[in-house]
Amino acid sequence: MSRAHAFAAATVMAFATLLAAPPVLAQADKAGCKDHPLFPTRMPGYVLQDCKTEEFGRYEFWTPNAREKVPVEGKFMFLTYAVTDRKLEPSAVAVVRNYENAILKAGGKVLHQRPDWWVNGKITKDGKEAWVQAERGNGKIWLRIVEKQAMAQYIVADAAAMGSDLAATGHVAIYGIYFDTGKAEVKPESKPALAEIARLLGQSPALKLKVVGHTDMTGGLEANMKLSQARAEAVVQALVGQHGLAASRLKGYGVGPLAPVASNDTEEGKGKNRRVELVKD
Repeated sequence: MSRAHAFAAATVMAFATLLAAPPVLAQADKAGCKDHPLFPTRMPGYVLQDCKTEEFGRYEFWTPNAREKVPVEGKFMFLTYAVTDRKLEPSAVAVVRNYENAILKAGGKVLHQRPDWWVNGKITKDGKEAWVQAERGNGKIWLRIVEKQAMAQYIVADAAAMGSDLAATGHVAIYGIYFDTGKAEVKPESKPALAEIARLLGQSPALKLKVVGHTDMTGGLEANMKLSQARAEAVVQALVGQHGLAASRLKGYGVGPLAPVASNDTEEGKGKNRRVELVKD
C-alpha cells in the first residue's frame, strides 16, 4: 500500500471512530437535581447545573414599589440552570417574559420585574403561598423559590420553664403549637408542646389554665376573633382527649390580633403574634 493510500485509510478510520464515540461535550442535569413542581418545564438549551434545598430558609424579594425587600421564610429551593451553547442563549427579555407568563399561568401575580434582568412573583395555590424570583445572568438562570411556612419548632419550653413563667408573670407564650393558615386543626407537629403542657398540669393538680389563641393582623378582625377562639378550643380538646386532663381545668378563649407582642408590619413580627398563651386561672 502506498504512503498516500495508507494515510487516507487511517484518516477514514479515525473519522469513523469519532462518529462512533459518544459526544464528549454532552451535558446533563446534576445528579439529584430536578425542576420545581411549579415550573416543570424550562427554557430550551439549559441543564440544571446545581441545586440547593433548605427545609427552612429565608430570602428577600423586591416589593412592587421597588424601594424595599420583603423577607420570606419557609422551604427554600435555589436552582441554577446553565445554557449548553452560548450561541443559542436567549435574551434576558425572553427569559424574564417566559417566567413572568409562567407565574401568571399558575394563578400568581408579578410583584416586580426588570425586563433585562429578573422577575419576582407570588403564587398562591391550594392554600399555600410561594414566592419566586427568576434571574438571568451570564449564561445562567437562577431560580429561587420560597414556599412560605412557619418554622418547625423542635426546641420547646419544658414544663418547668412554663411553670416558672406562670409563677412570675401569670402567663406564658407557647410557640410550638401549629395550625395551617386559616384553619383550627392542631397539627401533629404540636405533640411535644402539648406533652409539656400536660406534664405541667400533671405536676400541679390544683392548677387551672385559660388557653388563649392569638393571630396576626392578616384578614378581618371578626374572622380572626373566631379563628383564635376555635384554635384555643382545639388545643383544649387535644389536651383533654389525648392526655386525659379534666376539661374543668382548661378553658379556651380567643383574642385575635388584639394583644400583639411585636409589630405586624414585618413577617417576623407576625410570626411572634401568632401564638397560644397559657394564662393562670
